[in-house]
Amino acid sequence: MISSLDLSRIKAISLDLDDTLWPIWPVIARAEQALQDWLRPRAPKTAIWLSDTEQRMALRRQLIAERPELSHDLRALRQEQIRLTLQQQGEDTALVTPAYEVFIAERMRVQLFDDARPALAWLAQRFPVVAVSNGNADVQRIGLGRYFSAGFSAQEFGVGKPDARIFHAAAEAVGVAPQEVLHVGDDARLDVVGALDAGLQTVWVNRDGQDWTHEAHRPHATVNDMSALCALLRPQFSADTANR
Repeated sequence: MISSLDLSRIKAISLDLDDTLWPIWPVIARAEQALQDWLRPRAPKTAIWLSDTEQRMALRRQLIAERPELSHDLRALRQEQIRLTLQQQGEDTALVTPAYEVFIAERMRVQLFDDARPALAWLAQRFPVVAVSNGNADVQRIGLGRYFSAGFSAQEFGVGKPDARIFHAAAEAVGVAPQEVLHVGDDARLDVVGALDAGLQTVWVNRDGQDWTHEAHRPHATVNDMSALCALLRPQFSADTANR
């Protein structure tokens, strides 16, 4: 896809986390397993019930249908899923908080894509970078906090992507206008369409070579990894150096 980025407008970067900087599903699978392993000696029936993926996902869908606000608060959703299962299995609901801490500690153990950390270092030297995520990753706990000027998660902010308010909050946090922000992420609808509708420029990180299906919207550029993003932005700084 040919780039239509206006490099001269970019004063800040907003950045998705899950599946942009690291693959998320191996992380979630490990965290689910850690939770079940911790529960097994303490609440064995709950551990067995939660080990059934179809049952677990059906309960998740049920909770979101009954309480739509949980769709943006993954912490509350996970805790309620554990609490309700413990209750239904006749086991100790006081285990909810320590069980969740086991899950979230493992969820913060991510394996970055090889290109992610060098790209973050390069970007953070040149722009304020703001994390914008619908997930519950904490860049401080993960060890990436030094690269970010601010961060917004749906569970803390109250709404998530593609709502324009979270993109506008990211821009405001670093003192720039939405049109001066470049949003970078892997999700075509949440990241690209959402950011475009909020007035931001966008780069789609398409690691898997997916087809673009949102014909009414187009990212300003598409890259296959974060290294390619840095290469895309580098001419802005070459031009600045040449004009000094």
